Amino acid sequence: MAADRVALEAGEWSAALLPAQGGAFAALTWRGIDLLMPLPAGADPNTSFCGAFTMAPWANRLDGGMLPVAGTTYHLPVNRPADGTAIHGLVRDAHWQVEQATPAHVVLTQAMDTAPLGIPWRFTTRLELQLAGGAATLALRLVNDGAQPFPFGLGWHPFFLRPPGTRLHLHATTLFARDARTLPVAAQPTAGIDGDEAAYEGLDTHFAGWDGVATIIRPDCALRIEASGAWAHNLQLFAPAGGKVLCIEPVSHLPDAPNRPALATFGPMTMLLPGESLDARLRLTATR
Repeated sequence: MAADRVALEAGEWSAALLPAQGGAFAALTWRGIDLLMPLPAGADPNTSFCGAFTMAPWANRLDGGMLPVAGTTYHLPVNRPADGTAIHGLVRDAHWQVEQATPAHVVLTQAMDTAPLGIPWRFTTRLELQLAGGAATLALRLVNDGAQPFPFGLGWHPFFLRPPGTRLHLHATTLFARDARTLPVAAQPTAGIDGDEAAYEGLDTHFAGWDGVATIIRPDCALRIEASGAWAHNLQLFAPAGGKVLCIEPVSHLPDAPNRPALATFGPMTMLLPGESLDARLRLTATR
C-alpha cells in the first residue's frame, strides 16, 4: 500500500507518519499538545531537527564509515563529511511500505539489500505504532534476511520539544566522555540526570546501564518514556545549546561500537544469524 502520509488519532493521542520520507514521524501530540517539534510540510526530516526518524541497521555514528566483521572491514558511505562518519543508518533515506493502517494503528515495513554497497546486509525492518490504552507504543523489529551472520543495530531519534524550564530525569550507571566528533572515548560512572537545562543543555553523548525509563517534565505536561527489548540499556542524549529540542534516543548499541572494542562491552551491535531478529519497544505516556 503506497502512501505519502498516514494520520492516526485515538483517545488523547494523535500522530502523523511519512512512509515516503523514511517512515519519519511528522507529529506526535497528546491532548493537542505537541510532544515532538512538528515537521513543516515539505521539510527534510533528516536535517530539520523536527519530528523523529528510525535508525537501522546501525544507530548514531561509525568512524570513517568502517564496519569490521570477522576480519573484513566494510566501508559505508560517509554522510557526515564534517566529522568523517557514517551516521544514523540507512532506513531513514528509503521508502517504507504501509502494510496495515487503521485510525489507531499502523505497520510500516522496509526491505533493504546493501549488496550494491559491497556489504552483505539484507534485512527487513518493521515499524508498528499503536495509540491505545492511554499510551503511544512504538515497536521496531529488524530481521536478518541474509545468508550469513552479520551485526545489526537500531534506534529511534525523536526531537522532543523543549520549552523553557523543561526538566529531565533519567537513571544510568555509565556516561561516555566524547571527542570533538561526539565519538565515545572513555567510560565514567554517573547517576544519570535529574535537573533543568543546566544539567543537560549542550550534551551529545551516550549513556549505558540505563534503566529504560526517562521523564521529560515540561511546564505544560510530563512525558514518560519506557524502553524495553534491545532499547532497555543504552541511550543517546542530544540537547543542542540554545535549541528548542531534547533528543532522548533509545538505541541498541554504543556509537561506533565495532571500532571501539574496549568500550563495546557497554553496548555492542547484535550479531544476528540468518532469520534471527532484533526487537525493541517504546511506550510513551503523558500527564499534566
